[in-house]
Amino acid sequence: MLLTSYQLGNLTLPNRLVMAPMTRSRAVDGKPTAETATYYAQRATAGLIVTEGVQPNEVGQSGPFTPGLHNDEQVAAWRVVTDAVHANGGRIFAQLMHGGRVGHVEVAGHRPVGPSALSTGSEVFTPTGLQPAPVPRALETSEVVDQITAFAEAARNAVEAGFDGVELHGANGYLIQQFLSSSANQRTDAYGGSVAGRIRFAVEAVEAVADAIGRERVGIRLSPGGQIQGIVEENVPVLYGELLKALPDIAYIHVMATTDEEVLMELRKAWPTAFILNPGGQIGPDESTLEQGRRWLANGADLISYGRAYLANPDLVERFRLGLPLAETPGRETWFGAPNGYVDYTGYQH
Repeated sequence: MLLTSYQLGNLTLPNRLVMAPMTRSRAVDGKPTAETATYYAQRATAGLIVTEGVQPNEVGQSGPFTPGLHNDEQVAAWRVVTDAVHANGGRIFAQLMHGGRVGHVEVAGHRPVGPSALSTGSEVFTPTGLQPAPVPRALETSEVVDQITAFAEAARNAVEAGFDGVELHGANGYLIQQFLSSSANQRTDAYGGSVAGRIRFAVEAVEAVADAIGRERVGIRLSPGGQIQGIVEENVPVLYGELLKALPDIAYIHVMATTDEEVLMELRKAWPTAFILNPGGQIGPDESTLEQGRRWLANGADLISYGRAYLANPDLVERFRLGLPLAETPGRETWFGAPNGYVDYTGYQH
């Protein structure tokens, strides 16, 4: 079933494997490079590729050497990437990732912003190495709309750059999840407090993007109950149940297995369109397996996303199809910004 086709919005996917978004930190001046085009084109046999996180505006940049989609030069550079993927028969969504409080003045030249003036309590990547996360500036109510607008404008830029759609990053402790979180969001205005207040930013951002480029071109990634970068979420089944009810019927939700299977199954039942499941859960040392993908498809997921397995296996679909062994995923030292460990992996050597 993993290798059968699937209709996702207006796209016919040849299989149900999704290449999950993974930060690679190899952009130059906020732009993807020729190597970026090679990297994604090598993996174009995936049913769908979701790119690394792309900042929708300058203040949304969370780490060094990450790409953006907020000026004409970035759009032109991404066009080279999307053309390469499409030339190899692939389909590609841009993940729009606003770091919110996960950032540093050395990264973006701005003090990070967030729902409240509360630090993650962890460290963040900067051009000079790991540093303690700063206390962000709390967004004024009037400024929240500016961040929502940035997502919509970046989505328009993504379509101009040739992307088939966009995924909003609502997981892993970045801005959208900061608004969902009771630990990061202690606002007393309409964007905080109750469940209805804490889901409002996510819903309005998705609605704005859907209005900008069409619902069939929009997804959102979620990590219900995921505890990373200082995030705590209270009453996860209710919080995410209400969120899914309030979201428009976009192309998909992309859910990380960061909570109990029972909760994940209820979210699957509650969601009317495509349900992408990432079996790996919270970011960690273990890769998702073919067996996990098959089991989740049998349990109702429509598509399965794989992250680390795609680093050293650009031909992951073919390896799964033929039952070939996977190449060993490289060490963490090659994940971000290294001169190797990017486009130097080949298909299976028969």
